[in-house]
Amino acid sequence: MCGRFTLFQTAETLCQTFHVEKAPDQELQYNIAPTQMVTAVVCHQQTKQREFQKLRWGLIPSWSKDPAMGSKLINARAETVAEKPAFRSAFKHRRCLVVADGFYEWQQQEGKKQPYYFRLGEGKPFGFAGLWEQWRSPQGEEITSCTILTTQANTLLQPVHERMPVILQEQDYDLWLDPQVQTPESLQQLLHPYPSEAMTSYLVSKVVNNSKHNSPDCIKPL
Repeated sequence: MCGRFTLFQTAETLCQTFHVEKAPDQELQYNIAPTQMVTAVVCHQQTKQREFQKLRWGLIPSWSKDPAMGSKLINARAETVAEKPAFRSAFKHRRCLVVADGFYEWQQQEGKKQPYYFRLGEGKPFGFAGLWEQWRSPQGEEITSCTILTTQANTLLQPVHERMPVILQEQDYDLWLDPQVQTPESLQQLLHPYPSEAMTSYLVSKVVNNSKHNSPDCIKPL
């Protein structure tokens, strides 16, 4: 799964990486947790251009009566996303890149959970495969939310956890974001584990276990 991640790149770097003209309103985030606002790249429905948007992490299906449902839908399994009622419409029509530069996973060690930090070997930002949805309450409140897709872990993650978030290759961004592409077969081929040799990981402090901690100490190697 993916339950915490980071994004502390400059707005200029994000614009260059994702080929978006208007910079996001970006803060340094070392411990992003579910229900918080995240930075995402979406395809504008009219202009068809990429743009940054702020989305709440935890997808709330449009038909849900309770927005609290989003806290249970922070991840979607790549293997079943095309069939699940909560995700299948967004999978066809509302895909996004959830922007990150690293993520955490926990390993059970002597009855305790030890956090590890994972990132690309070059330390550059990347896009998780994500879905977004817009929810409206009977009173007119609107919430735009998202979820992150997961797949089987690569060999780097396997000793820590059996699953990992789907990190898309840059050359696949256009296909993933294209709203005209709706066939599951075309999309499922993108949802595979990221190459282990292109990633790195290391132990970090348990300070990250508390989502209130948001500082460089979260990613400091032990």
